[in-house]
Amino acid sequence: MTPFVEGVDPVFSVLIRLGLSGLFLSAALHKARDLSDFAGTIRDYRIVPGWASNFGARALASWEAAVALCLLLPRLDPLGPWGALGLLALYSGAIGINLARGRRDIDCGCNGFGQQRQTLSGWLLLRNTGLGALPMLLLITHSSGRPLGWLDLISIAAGLGVAVLIWLAAHELAVAGRSESVLGKNP
Repeated sequence: MTPFVEGVDPVFSVLIRLGLSGLFLSAALHKARDLSDFAGTIRDYRIVPGWASNFGARALASWEAAVALCLLLPRLDPLGPWGALGLLALYSGAIGINLARGRRDIDCGCNGFGQQRQTLSGWLLLRNTGLGALPMLLLITHSSGRPLGWLDLISIAAGLGVAVLIWLAAHELAVAGRSESVLGKNP
């Protein structure tokens, strides 16, 4: 039996779309609030020339906002999922290059959902890989076409709440783990 032959339940595709859209919208708003600070983060990565960092900050914030919008409008498929994959690949590439250079003390620039500054780590690459699986699911599967009911809407809301809590908990654990290893006080 081939998985997903009859399609994925629409609750899952809506949950993925809303979750990713919220994530990219949060990231875009975070960057747009202080484009000059984000341009400084781009300069810190030392991948593009310094003079291009202001343009890069505007372009990335705009790209994130566009992806968030495209994910909410299935008529724009496959722009949303492909745009999300492109952003995650770009960010992972920049992080990977700097980790390979031994440059871990750079702010990743991904402070969404009110999170604190986060430096580069292998965790970010793992996180982006996991996130990349979500738009891939949207691209390789189709919805079963079942109409959503009121119980589905409750399931979607609960699923989003749980996803946000897991996201925040994972972030805090990653930050706490790095703090302890930096202090060198692990018994």
